[in-house]
Amino acid sequence: MLEELLTAAVAVGAGAVAYVAAAARIVKQYERGVVFRLGRVIGAVRTPGFTMVVPVVDRLRKVNMQIVTMPVPAQEGITHDNVTVRVDAVVYFRVVDPTAAIVNVEDYRFAVSQMAQTSLRSIIGKSELDDLLSNREKLNEGLELMIDSPAVGWGVQIDRVEIKDVSLPDTMKRSMARQAEADRERRARIINADAELQASKKLAEAAQQMSDTPAALQLRLLQTVVAVAAEKNSTLVLPFPVELLRFLEKAQQQPLAPGPDR
Repeated sequence: MLEELLTAAVAVGAGAVAYVAAAARIVKQYERGVVFRLGRVIGAVRTPGFTMVVPVVDRLRKVNMQIVTMPVPAQEGITHDNVTVRVDAVVYFRVVDPTAAIVNVEDYRFAVSQMAQTSLRSIIGKSELDDLLSNREKLNEGLELMIDSPAVGWGVQIDRVEIKDVSLPDTMKRSMARQAEADRERRARIINADAELQASKKLAEAAQQMSDTPAALQLRLLQTVVAVAAEKNSTLVLPFPVELLRFLEKAQQQPLAPGPDR
């Protein structure tokens, strides 16, 4: 009789151990568990740690709650100003409602990926090339709203969407390079013209000042001599008064006086 009791106890213990082993589940810190009992969701979401389910009857689905970084394949489209471009992006999202992510959508990752691709094509068609190149913050916000609206029903929250790269055709790159070069040349010419205008105004003021004070011209000549002597010591500059040239010219034009008759 005692042997039978011991055998039964061992059998019960083995059955209990087997039951616990079959029912025990471990949910990691970054996961949440959703329990299905005969196909229906029961109870609250299982938190991280040790948990148990009914073997065979219950099924535990684990959902990753970490932020997912999903690259969006490059999408080719025509912008609002009729330019063909290829644009790729990256989406950062995470699950906020594990039950909705399991029940409401078959594969929330695939759903977010497809929604991101279609939204990116829509953004390309509505935007101009200049906006894609220089106003990406606004486009990122619009793209985030377009993806986040349907994702709310999937238990997914879109944290951020970033446009990574905009690829242009080679012909467009050459055209933009020529345009940028022409714009830089135009700015350089405007700067040079403005400098010439300012210099001419200063020279006019200097000429007026020298006409009022003739001695200033002599001082300027002496300053020029000093500057040339400092740079090139072998060169000698001798200022020649213009008045002396005029005097010699007048003397040459006067006829010589006739001598006494012999």
